Amino acid sequence: MSQDETRGVTYSDAGVKTTNVTTGMEGLIAAVRETMKIRPAALDLGFYASVIDIGGGQGIAIATDGVGTKILVAEACERYDTVGIDCIAMNVNDIICVGARPLSMVDYIAVQEARDDLLTELAAGLLAGARLAKINIPGGEVAQLKEMINGLKPGYGFDLVGTCVGTVALEDLIIGADVQAGDAIIGVASSGIHSNGLTLARRVLFDRMNLSVDSHVPELGRTLGEELLEPTAIYVDEVMALIESDIPVKSLAHITSDGFLNLARAEATVGYHLTDLPAPQPIFELIASGGPVDMAEMYQVFNMGIGLCAVVDAAEADRAASILGANREARIIGTVVDDAEERVELRAQGLVGRPGGHFNRR
Repeated sequence: MSQDETRGVTYSDAGVKTTNVTTGMEGLIAAVRETMKIRPAALDLGFYASVIDIGGGQGIAIATDGVGTKILVAEACERYDTVGIDCIAMNVNDIICVGARPLSMVDYIAVQEARDDLLTELAAGLLAGARLAKINIPGGEVAQLKEMINGLKPGYGFDLVGTCVGTVALEDLIIGADVQAGDAIIGVASSGIHSNGLTLARRVLFDRMNLSVDSHVPELGRTLGEELLEPTAIYVDEVMALIESDIPVKSLAHITSDGFLNLARAEATVGYHLTDLPAPQPIFELIASGGPVDMAEMYQVFNMGIGLCAVVDAAEADRAASILGANREARIIGTVVDDAEERVELRAQGLVGRPGGHFNRR
């Protein structure tokens, strides 16, 4: 076996650049900031959703996201009725993290060819996701881009993106400004790999391990394709229930790329000690061993079993966990600590990371 085959696999190896990304985006960020002079926003860049002040103390929250290379798994499986749920989830889960209630989403579907079977299945997933999130899809766009879009199966290449809006009273925005040492961190279980890190997962599972979407994996209890297409969990109901309770919600974090470092996107200058994380689902263990992929890289790229976190006062933690656990497991996973460097420590895993950085061995 060659040295390339025995060394660990990273996200960068799989083709996703994870260092100096901000430097490469400086021009874009500068242009976006310039537009704030045209019409100011209620929040600066860097939160899960943008918020526009529409007067009367009310704001419109806006977020946009896609499904990423999970689409290539759908193409390999020739099954397109689940990724619409992922598209809804990736958008509404961001909207709720600033305290907004999602209302509506428009979609953009770029296709190699406008095939009826493909579009019908995509629509079925979007409808299922909209029902789960309790939003509507009042419009969208289908663009035929045969010269730009290529798929695994001729004629079936596509990309899927959504832009979601919600409403929030500006006085009720959740940005993490009140988070303080001693607060409890509650984690809500993911449904699996969700819609992040699929480029690394595919490199390991398909290229290194020579598995296919039809491979039945005993530890998964189903085919690899079925596991990877498990839709991203939608957390709207439980988060809205928590927000509408009498429990003050100090911060919310959608655990996507950068993993638990997303906790540090809160405005407060504090640290986070995660001491009671659940065991990740078998799919993560399969990727880690099959690469191999270092644990620091795994916790940087994947949700590792927790899809959303909430920070509340410690005295309210059990009650908040009960509300958040209405649809899937929720538990107290750690504590907020005083830390001017805003480090996120995964104690049992021996990892520590800082905002905008990477997890490293402690």
